[in-house]
Amino acid sequence: MTVTAAVPEGWEPGAFKARVDQVLHRFAAEEADQLTAIDSSLGPVADAVETAVADGKRLRAAFCYWGWRAAGQPDSDALVRAAASMELVHAAAVVHDDLIDDSPLRHGRPTAHLALREAVREHPEPALAARSLAMLAGDLLMSMAGQLFVTSGLPAAYLGRARPLWAALARELVAGECLEILHTGAAAPDTAVSLKVVRYKTAKYTVEQPLLIGALLGGAGERLRAGCSAYGLPLGEAFQLRDDLLGLFGDPALTGKDGSDDVRGHRPTALLAETWRLAGEEDRARLRTLLVPDYEACTAGTADAVRDVMRRLKAPDRIEAMITARVEEALRALDELDLPGPAATALTALAHSAAVRRS
Repeated sequence: MTVTAAVPEGWEPGAFKARVDQVLHRFAAEEADQLTAIDSSLGPVADAVETAVADGKRLRAAFCYWGWRAAGQPDSDALVRAAASMELVHAAAVVHDDLIDDSPLRHGRPTAHLALREAVREHPEPALAARSLAMLAGDLLMSMAGQLFVTSGLPAAYLGRARPLWAALARELVAGECLEILHTGAAAPDTAVSLKVVRYKTAKYTVEQPLLIGALLGGAGERLRAGCSAYGLPLGEAFQLRDDLLGLFGDPALTGKDGSDDVRGHRPTALLAETWRLAGEEDRARLRTLLVPDYEACTAGTADAVRDVMRRLKAPDRIEAMITARVEEALRALDELDLPGPAATALTALAHSAAVRRS
């Protein structure tokens, strides 16, 4: 296991992101080369794999890294490689999620299932074929995540500590995505249901599980593991609640996403559920008219009308309050852990950057 010398104790997000980017870009390029070596026609799929890891905040890798450091371990290049595998899980989830939601944009670029249409323009059903290719690219990214993790350079005994949590991560991520599909288009959106979707689809694999995996790799005891969950779950929920707000009220130039996605898909977000809870009969009737299960019928004007209802009912304020409460809960849990200074500082900064952002 390689330990980097003279690593600064302060949290430098940009420097850490650069380390993770280097690992991911090199690993994805190697995978792309092996794919195209099979047949040159696989080039567009290889490109989709590389594009999927091209951008990102690298928050999941950061939480994994600081779980390791919270357990008292030193900086390690092997650990950074293992942490980078969390970003491949995310890349796979994003490709699949965009496919399920039929989202047109991600990071300001066409999503994989749209970008791949050019490769199958002569196929009898190009749109369906492109979606199939995107699904397979997402599957490959998940396989790559496991491969990067086990070849990270960490001792096998360390990796074995985290193996059961890897299985739980995959299971719960799939469960969350399934729950969202099962509750999309519900006649009466429910906040409790929406928060369960938030927890399993995003919160756990974004913060809690990467943090726990890092801590387990580092040999964390029961108290630290419990503290990771007490910090990670509310913070992960705050992260997704912020995402829901940005999805409808953020600047698409900064988010890189289509601002009407959640309305077009009638997704069971907590923002919509709180809007429904606060609405009277007149506003509920209005929402029923606007939230039709027809992508073609949803225009920019439809999304604007839904935003107007939400603002008037102060639903965004309710979500802001939920975000604040969860961040405060996470920070209280962090304070109780009495972590090494660098880990405490970094995890405090990450809590704010995850929940207070514009993209």
